[in-house]
Amino acid sequence: MREDKVTYCRICEPLCGLIATVEDDELVALRPDRDHPLSKGFACPKGIAFTEIVNDPDRVLHPLRRTADGDFEQVSWDAALADIGERLRAVHRRHGSSGIGWYFGNPATFSTGHTIWAAVFMALLGSPHVYSAGSQDVNNRFVASHFLYGNPVAAPIPDINRTDLLVVIGANPVVSHGSVMSSPRIREGLNAITARGGRVLVVDPRRTETAREHEWLPIVPDTDALFLLSLLHVMFDEGLVDEKRLRRQASGVDTIEHVVAGYSPESMASRTDVPAEVVRELARSLVRTERAAVYGRVGTCLGRTGTLTTALLDTVNLVAGNLDVVGGAMFGDLGIPGQRLGVSALQRVSGFTWSGRRSRVGDLPQVLGTAPASVMAKEIETAGDGQLHALFVSAGNPVLSVPNGAELSSALDDLDLMVSLDIYRNETNAHADYILPATTMYERGDFLLPFQALFTTPFKQATDPVISPRGEAREEWTVINELIAALSRRSPLVGAMHLTNAAGARVGRLWGPRQLSDLVVRLGAGGDRFGLRRGGLTYRKLVRDNPHGVVVADGLEAGRLRETVTYRDRKVRLDAPELLAELDRLAVDDDPRLPLRLIGMREIRSENSWQHNAPMLLRGGRRHCARMHPDDAQERRVAEGDLIRVASAHGRIELPVSLTDDIKRGVVAVPHGWGHNGSGGWTRANAAAATELGSGGANVNTLISSNPDDLERLAGMANMTGVPIEVSLLDPADDTDGHRRTAASTG
Repeated sequence: MREDKVTYCRICEPLCGLIATVEDDELVALRPDRDHPLSKGFACPKGIAFTEIVNDPDRVLHPLRRTADGDFEQVSWDAALADIGERLRAVHRRHGSSGIGWYFGNPATFSTGHTIWAAVFMALLGSPHVYSAGSQDVNNRFVASHFLYGNPVAAPIPDINRTDLLVVIGANPVVSHGSVMSSPRIREGLNAITARGGRVLVVDPRRTETAREHEWLPIVPDTDALFLLSLLHVMFDEGLVDEKRLRRQASGVDTIEHVVAGYSPESMASRTDVPAEVVRELARSLVRTERAAVYGRVGTCLGRTGTLTTALLDTVNLVAGNLDVVGGAMFGDLGIPGQRLGVSALQRVSGFTWSGRRSRVGDLPQVLGTAPASVMAKEIETAGDGQLHALFVSAGNPVLSVPNGAELSSALDDLDLMVSLDIYRNETNAHADYILPATTMYERGDFLLPFQALFTTPFKQATDPVISPRGEAREEWTVINELIAALSRRSPLVGAMHLTNAAGARVGRLWGPRQLSDLVVRLGAGGDRFGLRRGGLTYRKLVRDNPHGVVVADGLEAGRLRETVTYRDRKVRLDAPELLAELDRLAVDDDPRLPLRLIGMREIRSENSWQHNAPMLLRGGRRHCARMHPDDAQERRVAEGDLIRVASAHGRIELPVSLTDDIKRGVVAVPHGWGHNGSGGWTRANAAAATELGSGGANVNTLISSNPDDLERLAGMANMTGVPIEVSLLDPADDTDGHRRTAASTG
């Protein structure tokens, strides 16, 4: 039987609507949902190609156990869970809860039960070793919000549907489709701004796909904080600020005005390479345009002072009068009564505060309960109380995503137990004792809680599974319940959760993601409030009666700032000493041996490391390569397609180069997520990007430091942009160690 089922994509934040064609419980095809209220028939290549991932012959479909020779053999779930449980209890007996850790990757965020169950399990266990992909790309957003609003989950998003001036800094929404912002068809949204006479300005070292369609203002990498400080300087210096309004909304105004006095556009021009008059004109426009917003993302997060830069983005919006107003940067809302009190209570009782638990190695803060993944290897290798001995990795490949992946790859072999929950064998779980098969997004139901407050148009959609799990794949939260059972007698809190699960199972009412989602739907915007609001939504009504989703408000609501701020005076705090101390890190000493600056970039047909095995996304002779300006290349006698060596103070990689005028001189861009080294069963990923150097591309994070002293102090994030490098022409006949390189060598 062949049928079409309504669902939605859960690869990235727009959550575009899709129609799944299913025949005899097999996923045959995916196509855009024309009836989806927001995406309206749009889906990117990654979403359409996911059929190939669900049906990939390389996919892990049965539990795998490492053999003595380092390969893997298929075992039963019962055998795998029994051995994992026994070995986990042994680690707990010897080392306690602090010997057990968990890392979850980006896809976990797009699964209702996955992240919540892992976080709750580790919190009940009391382990400090919880790591996430967020410490590679977003955690300083939460830390900046903590200092500004007292509320780490407050994240203002640009009201692109109503703005007339949007300044995009370090983001490429045409490719990313929005990040910390859910806005399907965002390209059309940006074009609509200019169509109504507005303006979109992209500030970036590279003429990104977004910048090609709008205005481009080149900037030196990792000088965004200086650029933002100079905008603030102009606003105060030229008397553009509505002082009465600003003082009503914020504390520390005098301090921030004094600080920015030292950052005039004229004095910063030599650092940012942005002309002073351009900065002054933009500052005036941001104040005088009735509906304007500044938006920044990954490029602004990955510098040496990412938390400060993120806080300055919000500060510019606030000082210009563009925070919490229609057309500006606005706060989304779950619509649940008592949210502000709930956030405050959660921080007090959960320990999810910035000033709470800190890492054993590096003394770095936890962010929303997660420690910096950059120090995970050192937590395994550094002996003493709290040393990491057992690690679960779910939906992640940190060997390719954290700095100095070789360090982590080596450390993983020293664990007493490593377990992976994933859909593929990869460079990380090549070291695992067990690889347990997980479901894909089309084999489970979802209502994605983390993104409900990030839609530029308030929206709700839920989906049931469209097919049964392939092979023996299981949802991660069900496996976590098995781990809870295994440790129930060793931890009182874990034991209490096990008893709750057991009681629910006995009466047929096991608490799971669907029940949690139904609670949020009922209490939130448009919900039925458990019968108090006639015609309101429930999870069942979303799936059964509104499968394409429901718009629950025409737009974001202004005036939420006082509800969002959890400080007693309800004012944004502009003078947090921790943020101000970061100003000292803006000074840099240039190394003449490393005159170029490295930046990352996102590719339209890549999602980190895990979509490189789909044939549809590898068409056209695709290869992994660096982007470089022709003038920089000519100075180094490098030509289009040449093999180059990119060296930093921390490592070196070798890959082909592509020359382009769409990048600022002095800058080299290298996409992340590559570096497949032949591990596991990624047949196409390992063969992709083949060159004389081998296959699989190069891991750009080899160039990045994992030394705790080099991590950003407020969020523990690695410095991945503006990294000093040098590029040289590579003779493929010569290895870096003086040995002849063969074509079979890995990249």
